[in-house]
Amino acid sequence: MKLVERARPRAVREHRNAGWFAVATVCFGAFMGQLDASIVTLTFPALQHEFGAPLAAVQWVSLAYLLALVALLAPAGRVADAAGRKLMYGHGFGVFTIASVACGLAPGLGWLTGFRALQAVGAAMLQANSVALVVGSVPKEKARAALGVQAAAQALGLALGPALGGLLVSTLGWRWVFLVNLPVGIAGLVAGRYLLPRTRQRHPLGRFDGAGLLLLALASTAFLLALSGFSGLRLSLAATGALALVAVLAAAVFARHERRVADPLVDLTMLRPAAVSLGLLGALCGYLVLFGPLTLFPQVLGTHGFAGLVLTGLPAGFGLAAVFADRALPARLSTHHRTMLGAVLCVLSCSALAVAPHSPVLAGPLLFAVGIGLGVFIPANNSSIMAAIPARSSATGGGLVNMARGLGTAFGVALVTLALHGGGAEAGPAVALAVLALAGAVAGVTGFAGGGRRSEVA
Repeated sequence: MKLVERARPRAVREHRNAGWFAVATVCFGAFMGQLDASIVTLTFPALQHEFGAPLAAVQWVSLAYLLALVALLAPAGRVADAAGRKLMYGHGFGVFTIASVACGLAPGLGWLTGFRALQAVGAAMLQANSVALVVGSVPKEKARAALGVQAAAQALGLALGPALGGLLVSTLGWRWVFLVNLPVGIAGLVAGRYLLPRTRQRHPLGRFDGAGLLLLALASTAFLLALSGFSGLRLSLAATGALALVAVLAAAVFARHERRVADPLVDLTMLRPAAVSLGLLGALCGYLVLFGPLTLFPQVLGTHGFAGLVLTGLPAGFGLAAVFADRALPARLSTHHRTMLGAVLCVLSCSALAVAPHSPVLAGPLLFAVGIGLGVFIPANNSSIMAAIPARSSATGGGLVNMARGLGTAFGVALVTLALHGGGAEAGPAVALAVLALAGAVAGVTGFAGGGRRSEVA
């Protein structure tokens, strides 16, 4: 059976701002996904109290979501390139919204973790398409600005998450953190039907790489379980070491398998341009720096309203820079130099935070500065990646970008948890912030090392 995407109404299709209507629609999904990502970390203390579980166990409410998301982004992108990006996006909104309601009604921690994995199925269908829909809806010269608008929507979700999450958890309870997605999901479904364009260029799906999907899921799950074992999850040292070994072996077998299979889950030839391979590494590090503090500071400052407002400084700076940096910075400043500038600001701000992580007076402005750096770095980095990927494979490329985001988010949660467990209440926050500063430095190195080629494709 052939799946058909419905055309937009003629009045929308012929409007001079039709492309920006589509960008705004994608922003619904960007907003909801990041609202969910930032708000869920605020529930960790409440879940620890209600279920009597350690942080190493409760973090799997986030990690289960992220693991499923990372495993499904690439195949969702491949299916969208073949079946239609509008179709996949709309169905993704439906799955995500229904799963959000299920999370809000979950009777226990295990159920909640399972429903979060289901939620990730819908998120993968949304996110694998988001970048492709944005860059395909506006002229090429407007792509970086459009990606900045999308990043601003992400930032708005991130900004509202801590404040709204602190308010909901302290008043109505943690379940409303998930139920709040319902009205946004309904609005996104309606907007997607009437404002998104149909897919013009498609790429045949071929034979689905099920073995690649299983190997990718095994490698990422084993690695994060090993990190959790070192972070306080009730696993023996032998089991933790075995998981780390499984992760390394599965990753090696995955890479070898993808080179040999006719229709790979991840086309490794797509990674050959420096703009793509180094850009994806930079994206992973950028999102690690973005989400690490969202796990760290609720543990350091608590989840009361003021702490949520302090944490809001990070996404507020991110959104401000994502929208206005493209116009505020000199036009002659290349994508390469923008990524370098953003990364340097992140490193300096995280290093300063490490000196006094327990001070909310200092944390707010410094988190705002980290957000400014990321708001400059991430849109420029993502636009250089997408410019180096053929249009017919844009959803697959967008899936790779979002896979890097998912991995970066997961590593941010897991590495901060590890630092807090290993360093204790006093040294742990400083260690975590040092790790985030190091990740920002790696992001800067990717911009420097790939500068020439990335500037060419920007």
